[in-house]
Order: sequence, then C-alpha cells, then structure tokens
Amino acid sequence: MNPPPGSGALRPRRGGRARRPSAPGRGGAPRATSSRGEGTAGPEAPDIARFFLADRFARTSGVRLEEVRPGYARARLSVRERHLNAVDVAQGGAIFTLADLAFAACSNSHGTVAVAVNANIQFVRAGRRGSLWAEAREVALSPKLSSVEVRVTDRGGEAVAFLTGLAYRRKDTLLEAAASRKAAARRRGPRRARRGP
Repeated sequence: MNPPPGSGALRPRRGGRARRPSAPGRGGAPRATSSRGEGTAGPEAPDIARFFLADRFARTSGVRLEEVRPGYARARLSVRERHLNAVDVAQGGAIFTLADLAFAACSNSHGTVAVAVNANIQFVRAGRRGSLWAEAREVALSPKLSSVEVRVTDRGGEAVAFLTGLAYRRKDTLLEAAASRKAAARRRGPRRARRGP
C-alpha cells in the first residue's frame, strides 16, 4: 500500500472540483503546490521548487522534487544501475541524497534560507531498482531552527530509511540567495571549454 502524500487533504482543481494528490508511484508526477502557509514570507512553492533545480548534485544524481508546500516536501529517485552498490542494492549515499533534498526543500519552504547543521539517517530496508520517495515533514519551527523528519519509501510503501534533520534559518530569503547566485555567475562570465592535457 502506498503512503498517503502530505496530509491527503483535497486540493482545488480548475473548474471548482477537488482532487486528492497523486499517491507516490501512481499516475504522473504531481506539480508543486503554491499555497502559502500562515505568516510565511518569500517565494511561493513553485518558486522554491525552481530554486532547488540549482542543486546540481541532486539533479545529476537523478533526484527530482515533486511537491513543496510550507512545512512539507516530497522528492523521488528512480534507482538505476548507476545507483547500485556492490551487492546490487541502492547505495546509501544515493538514498541519503534523496532524503537530503526533501529535507532541504522542506526546511526552506517558508522562503527563508535554511542550511543543515545536523542530519542522521537510519537504513531499515534495502532499496531496490525502481522508484523511491522521500516525504519530509517539519515537526518544529522557530525563528532560528527548522526540525524535519523524512521517511523514504519504496513503490510498495515500505519504509527504506528515516532521516531526521536540523536546519539553521538564516536571515536572507531564497529570492535574495537566487539573486546573489545569478550576480556571481555574471561576474564569472561565460564558461569556457576546458582544454585537455
């Protein structure tokens, strides 16, 4: 049985009818929701999802962010040959990368830059080929800290790993961080092809 994504609450659809979010492993990948949490500042959820496209390591590892809303994020990894270790199961670093992106998106979901200060993971079942999902939920929030719990599951909804993370919330917003990154890229100028030895 697949785990229910998020709270399972109905979301409005165009035309006024409501629909339940897609369960992991069924249908197409759901889009990031754009609802704002009470008292949140900064970009809405689709902008947060777009911000994390700049996470080059997660992107090149094949991790995709599927949903973000205040205090919640979900990410997916399709486990392929390149993700397997020497005993033909998903390498722990690949699973950690999946859980870490969900943790990052969740702790940054209020539009304030949050950076990890601690993350602990427990592997409880081997990850096999196919899709894995990481669902992150914020369990405590203060002006300085965001505490998040992440559950990684397989296609059958079985738990594969649990991550607990603590993030420090800085004063700058994601919009400011994105602008700073773009300015730095402009200063560096266009990338040149590296010549061989």
